[in-house]
Amino acid sequence: MVKLILFDIDGTLVLTGGAGMRAMSLAFRDLFGVPDALVGVTFAGRTDRAIVEDVAARHLGNGGLTPEAFAQFCDRYVEHLEREIQVEGPGKAVLPGVRPLLDALAARADVRLALLTGNLEPGARIKLNHFGLWNYFPWGAFGEQAVDRTHLMPVALQRGRAAGDLPDDPRHVFVVGDTPHDVACAQAAAAVAVGVATGPFSTDALRASGADEVFEDLSDTARFVSMLDGLS
Repeated sequence: MVKLILFDIDGTLVLTGGAGMRAMSLAFRDLFGVPDALVGVTFAGRTDRAIVEDVAARHLGNGGLTPEAFAQFCDRYVEHLEREIQVEGPGKAVLPGVRPLLDALAARADVRLALLTGNLEPGARIKLNHFGLWNYFPWGAFGEQAVDRTHLMPVALQRGRAAGDLPDDPRHVFVVGDTPHDVACAQAAAAVAVGVATGPFSTDALRASGADEVFEDLSDTARFVSMLDGLS
């Protein structure tokens, strides 16, 4: 039986040292003349589209961004992200165990890997390409496709079905992420929620949010594989 594993990016697979936040802030400055527009905005677990609409409502009025303005913002954000991802500094890394785990999972004939992320698709590509991880994931559900992260789950399931990667049993679908938003996303489809405490939430917080399994990080490949086979 095929098992589909949907990975979050930031705080789960990689840390980018704040590249995404800086790129968004610069895009708001360039297009709307608003410096430091993201101060006080919560990022963890939210879609880029939700973040952008939140910031636009705060600074540009209740009308927010038109579809044309949002597209323009995304283009400028991507331009800045391509530069900001190159900036060296602390808090930038592939998280522990990620490469060995992805190698082990990619080698299995019964496993399909994909992304379920709040990142815009071009942003996800830039981040994961920088760390050499993009090619593990043939498809995904991305942050421009929904405001509420839980609404990305139907997108992921539809894409999985189209790719021939969707199991018949939802308990063969695993959502791996570092926030309660990722857990809620899994729960919305009766999938298995796997919490990883490499982001802003502790193992206790992830368990309290309802995660089926919780890991300190992804360095224990054997335990992850055992969980995969045991729960499914």
